[in-house]
Amino acid sequence: MATAEQGAGNGTADEAPGAAADHAAQRPAGGLRPSEAPAGRRRPAEGAVAGRRSRGDAPAGRRPAGASDGPPSEARPGEDAGPGAGEDAGRRPGEGAGTPPGEAGSVPASRRGPAADASLSAVLAGLITVVVSCSGPLLVVLAAASAGRLTDAQTASWVWAACVGSGVTGAALSWWTRMPVITAFSTPGAAVLVGSLGDYTYPEAVGAFLVSGLLMALVGLTGVFGQLMRRVPPGIVAAMLAGVLFSFGVDMFAALDGAPLPVLAALATYLAVKQRSPRYAVAWALVAAVLATAVVSGLHAPSVAVGPTLPVFTAPEFTLSAVVGLAVPLAVVTTASQNAPGLGVLAACGYRPNDRLLITATGLASTAFAPLGGHAVNLAAITAAISTGEEAHRDPDRRYVAGLACGVFYLLAGVGGAALVGLFAVLPPHLIAVIAGVALLATFSSSLAQAVADEPGRDAAVVTFLTTASGVTLGGIGSACWGLVLGLVTHLALNARRGRGRQRDAV
Repeated sequence: MATAEQGAGNGTADEAPGAAADHAAQRPAGGLRPSEAPAGRRRPAEGAVAGRRSRGDAPAGRRPAGASDGPPSEARPGEDAGPGAGEDAGRRPGEGAGTPPGEAGSVPASRRGPAADASLSAVLAGLITVVVSCSGPLLVVLAAASAGRLTDAQTASWVWAACVGSGVTGAALSWWTRMPVITAFSTPGAAVLVGSLGDYTYPEAVGAFLVSGLLMALVGLTGVFGQLMRRVPPGIVAAMLAGVLFSFGVDMFAALDGAPLPVLAALATYLAVKQRSPRYAVAWALVAAVLATAVVSGLHAPSVAVGPTLPVFTAPEFTLSAVVGLAVPLAVVTTASQNAPGLGVLAACGYRPNDRLLITATGLASTAFAPLGGHAVNLAAITAAISTGEEAHRDPDRRYVAGLACGVFYLLAGVGGAALVGLFAVLPPHLIAVIAGVALLATFSSSLAQAVADEPGRDAAVVTFLTTASGVTLGGIGSACWGLVLGLVTHLALNARRGRGRQRDAV
């Protein structure tokens, strides 16, 4: 992942010399001072500011590159312009000075309207984000629904809740924070459900979804997110995710036996596109797999329902086995594999996200949409880069429009949830296996690499991976939770032994 300094380089430093003044002049009274740069603008290198106004003030909601070089010309003596310091730290685009540091959820002193900030590039970025998200991850949701033996109406309601929940949350947070906050349904969480959902009734699963949302909201509200993540070794969490995704990779290559052309076409396209444009690799692999399948076995026009999808309410049932076997792994995987890198993507692009606000909001959204089938709403990780980068807009202060557009397109996808289900229902099983495997290939690769990166914790990671990949269910609890438990036990046991060995060596 790019560092924050690298992400800041994707700002608008290449704009015309007068762009900054024009941008600042458009702000209403109470916004940034004329001497301040728009949010996300980099401070020019020393010597490049001769004859120009200072851009050193901490931008709204963003960290200026080179802040550690010294206090800006308008900063108070001795003021640290780094993260969390100075009166403007954590300020959102459009906020006036004096906002408490890190309070990205505060009411701004002034705002520019989305109509004034709208651009074609930002709207297209939001559309591509939804298309990429639905080209692969949605298939994982459908696989989980199939594993849980859901009816067509329940499956359509799940798609509705996943898309509408993501759309409402992302649009609201993007508007409120003036950052391109991209939310999505949890793909790793859906992958966990593929192997576990069949062990529980659907009302029990809905109860687990609700508890999982409350757990994530509580983690965000209390601010213990960072503390909890530091207590669980990242290698163990990564190994659990890799074990969950293992079956998807195996199923993809197992399809070579009956349909080699779609598998090879999708894989070759994925690898070719990934070299030039990684964010679109999955979408093009889907196109290649569909075309290859049409050539080999043919595809039939789907009979889709016409009209908006209506959500189906399911009263939750709470059981200890479902809470332990579904809610806990779902919350852990979503928090570690989606929310953590989602915050990292925003930081890498120079923004200062308020983790309490974003994680609490997505957790509450997960809870609200759980009775309608939604398993988890979280910060997007992979697709977020499409709308947070320079492709959305050269001015980081106006990229929030991509988040708004993404939310609108998610809402449209949710309303047509039954049509989406009908579209994917005509796809052959081997095609779904291929696309799901390709869509999760990068996540599996990175998770596996992270799991074995730390040599002292490698044994615990291997135990976690093998236990999770086995698919074992003991006492009604799925393999993902058992992998986490056994991995932590292994980690503690080996660390205790190493600690005693170091004490003997010291003596």
